[in-house]
Amino acid sequence: MSTRQLEGYGAGIVREMALASRVQRGLERLYHLDRVADVDAFMHPADRGDREELLLREDEDGALAIALRVPRLAGTDGEAGTKPLDVICQIIEGVSHFVYVTDRAAMQKRTTQLELELQAEVDKYVVLAASVPGFDKGKSEELRGQLYDNVQYAHDENSERGERYRVANEAAARFVRRLEPDFLERGRIGALRSRLRSFFHEGLEAKLRMART
Repeated sequence: MSTRQLEGYGAGIVREMALASRVQRGLERLYHLDRVADVDAFMHPADRGDREELLLREDEDGALAIALRVPRLAGTDGEAGTKPLDVICQIIEGVSHFVYVTDRAAMQKRTTQLELELQAEVDKYVVLAASVPGFDKGKSEELRGQLYDNVQYAHDENSERGERYRVANEAAARFVRRLEPDFLERGRIGALRSRLRSFFHEGLEAKLRMART
């Protein structure tokens, strides 16, 4: 990677770009996706204290303009007091949004904000689970608790965004909980991957049904 390629990003985001690239490759392998665009080419550092944000704009010619802003990991220029897991989860969420939007755009399909958030909540579990050696039902229960229980929300529950984040969190938690007895307890890892793949390729209503079932 040349210095010119880093212009506009800053040295502090190189680690974030590397992590995002690994997450993108992992999601594409799991979901059997063709690469539409490299996520690191669209990444920018978030302002200090800001959280992950995917910015979208549809131009007059129908082209989709994208920018992904992510916080910095600890050890670079990260926000004091920010938990490393929280920053990593934000980067995973941002990559999930990017992969989902670009995949749907390539197929000329639209998506909703709730659909994006729900898929990102599941993708956080998927990516982190893949990094845990000997991942099993017990470790899944522990990870599920970390991701979905005792969550602090930045938006009031009566606001549109607050409601959307809570619905996505609750649905993802239910979906993941069902994976544990159906697949992890029985060691059906191949079937688990197929279930996750089916979830990704469904629309919002089907995703919510899969979470409720």
